[in-house]
Amino acid sequence: MKHVEIPDDLAGIQKPDTTVYLQWVETPLGPMLCGATEHAICLLEFTDRPLLPTQMARVQKRFHCRFENIANAMTEQLRIELSEYFAKTRERFSVQLDFPGTDFHKRVWTALLDVPYGKTASYLDLAQTLGDPNAVRAVARANGDNRIAIIIPCHRIIGSDGSMTGYGGGIPRKKKLLALETGIRELTLFE
Repeated sequence: MKHVEIPDDLAGIQKPDTTVYLQWVETPLGPMLCGATEHAICLLEFTDRPLLPTQMARVQKRFHCRFENIANAMTEQLRIELSEYFAKTRERFSVQLDFPGTDFHKRVWTALLDVPYGKTASYLDLAQTLGDPNAVRAVARANGDNRIAIIIPCHRIIGSDGSMTGYGGGIPRKKKLLALETGIRELTLFE
């Protein structure tokens, strides 16, 4: 198993409340970093995402944790479920999630979990679901702050006009994830 370089400023804190276990997970769209406590997944990001160090710092702050380059039962379960997802034998993940954030962020991320496999929604749809159609930009920012890619399906969010919008893992990956879920061989709908 490949180890993750933990930046010196994230290597550990005195008297941490918990440990977040890190596992490198290979996927057809590139390697991902999975982070989990003993009970839940708290991080899943593509390793080349520029905001990965920022997301790791947020995890450390929210969980007051230290990082260990050791797989645990949660990271192993996620590795299996991701493999099933990419093999098209899993549409819903069953692994437990822990995604602390502001109340608004948690509401957005919970709403994202309700966007069905193979379907898309817009930022406006999410804002309306949350009862505030004027919160489109705030919803978009919260969507971009999602630390648990694929499982909290921010890749299913598109522009109100059907256009492809930003994705932390990159638009090409977003297109491939949507193509995987919709069964369309090459997703060109949103050019």
